[in-house]
Amino acid sequence: MRILHFYKTYQPDSYGGVEQFIYQLARGCAQRGLKVDVLSLSAEVDDEIREVEYHFSHRVRRDFEIASTGVSVRVISKFSSLARRADIIHYHHPWPFADVVHFAARVSKPTVLTYHSDIIRQRQLLKLYRPLMNRFFASVGRIVATSQNYLETSDTLAGFRDKTAVIPIGLDISTYPVPDEARMQRWRQEVGERFFLFVGVLRYYKGLHILIEANRDTDHPLVIVGAGPVEAELRRHAADVGLSRIRFLGALTDVDKVSLFNLSYAVVFPSHLRSEAFGISLLEGAMFGRPMISSEIGTGTSYINSHEETGLVVPPNDPGALREAMRFLYDNPTRAEAMGRRAYQRYLRYFTADKMVDRYIDLYREVVAKNRP
Repeated sequence: MRILHFYKTYQPDSYGGVEQFIYQLARGCAQRGLKVDVLSLSAEVDDEIREVEYHFSHRVRRDFEIASTGVSVRVISKFSSLARRADIIHYHHPWPFADVVHFAARVSKPTVLTYHSDIIRQRQLLKLYRPLMNRFFASVGRIVATSQNYLETSDTLAGFRDKTAVIPIGLDISTYPVPDEARMQRWRQEVGERFFLFVGVLRYYKGLHILIEANRDTDHPLVIVGAGPVEAELRRHAADVGLSRIRFLGALTDVDKVSLFNLSYAVVFPSHLRSEAFGISLLEGAMFGRPMISSEIGTGTSYINSHEETGLVVPPNDPGALREAMRFLYDNPTRAEAMGRRAYQRYLRYFTADKMVDRYIDLYREVVAKNRP
């Protein structure tokens, strides 16, 4: 079986949650003997093919971007060529341009779509896009939600529940580098060990402005890893509030991030909008056995982090509740350590890459079998 993934970005152009998911799934499928291609847009190259751990990445020049939607004219012919030799095409939503390419290329192959998030910010544009989106969703073979929470609370998916399956995202810890003692010691000297950690792209829906406000009176040690559109604004906010124990480290290598996960006291993930559909870095916190704090936004974050079992779940956009959760974990190290152990056990039970890959392969086979003449 040959699978074609189609999404607006992929590694090394971007290392966000969707890109990590595609990588974990593509790698796992390829290790089981399936052939996997990933087609994406890039601002860095015109047309490139490279092998990435058992699968192939194809990147085509992005012509422009509007409302976070990358567009490329040349990718239509590239997609058509790759689709002809694929047994199944795997789309990733939201990316409205994929809908256009799907119909322009007149795809007749079996299709699967992973629904990563509702469209939250561009609500006015969504009104214009919705007819095309609904037609696209109706045309694909199966839709996958990444958590039961999201399926039950998404208005968009409500009309397609009969064709929607739930497969949580999974991670393979063996794909993460193991830092040597010298690197661990360097970070230990720089940031210490008893700190709260946030890892992710610094976007509007990550709720970091809430986290800064939550720390206003307590000034717990906090390390923020990642870069993004709101980084400068967040740095100014922290300086204005006068918080001296917040460290912005910018984008780091994977081995440095693993070092910080291992050194951290707890992971804090204050995303307050449904644009945060799952939370890959929250899941990484569970994988590294850390207690977690997250917000209840009706998405997969509350499936990863079970309240009072693996950490604490607080109301969204509530600095006071977030502050109290941080204070509770900080003042109760024995409880925090126990939550971290249970977080790791929950990762093993529900969120390994092996479990995710096996379920997707079963779904691929089901969809292909239904499309046979």
